[in-house]
Amino acid sequence: MDYLNTWLDANIKDRKLFRKRTIICFLGVFGMGFFLSFLIMVGLGTDPATFMNLSVAKRIGWTLGNWQLTANIIMLILVIVFDRKIIGLGTIFNMVLIGYYADFFCWLWRKIPDQEALFTRGASRWIIFFIALLCFIVSAAIYMNAQSGLSPYDGLAKILANALPKIPFFLTRICYDFAAIGIGVLAGGKPTIGIILMAVGLGPVITLVGKKMEKILG
Repeated sequence: MDYLNTWLDANIKDRKLFRKRTIICFLGVFGMGFFLSFLIMVGLGTDPATFMNLSVAKRIGWTLGNWQLTANIIMLILVIVFDRKIIGLGTIFNMVLIGYYADFFCWLWRKIPDQEALFTRGASRWIIFFIALLCFIVSAAIYMNAQSGLSPYDGLAKILANALPKIPFFLTRICYDFAAIGIGVLAGGKPTIGIILMAVGLGPVITLVGKKMEKILG
């Protein structure tokens, strides 16, 4: 009986942790899609994956949400083949929701009177950009530290790094991200300051947010 009670307590605790991770992951993904819409509107740059997907989507005349879901399905198949253990509920949240959230909020912001002056001219453009960039990075850090599964894009980066153990991960990741930027450029996109700031700022913020979330997740 004591063993049964111990087993039940452990599983109840695991279920609570699972619910907590799921909620945090969902909030992080929502924040990424929400603040990504501002970055798209001001046109000063996004993360490498979004830059690639935006460029390809514009090239073929699709919405970001539709193309990003399609690209993620293709990448997910590769992740399943090579390392399915890194897939979780957060993987599905990321691959399905972020692009459509961004599409919806971009559509909403375009309903604002004189939205071009707000998002593309003067000081307001830069203020929106820096606030949205910071909030996007924090949201991404929250999502990643929830440990509910990697996005297909990040999953492939990890698989590639594992296949090249003699090369430091950060070098593999830099080359991987630059490959994504290269695809975006070939599709007609133009890299901007946001990609550089994202690359510089994401790592430290992930670490900082991770330390805070250790207390929340136990």
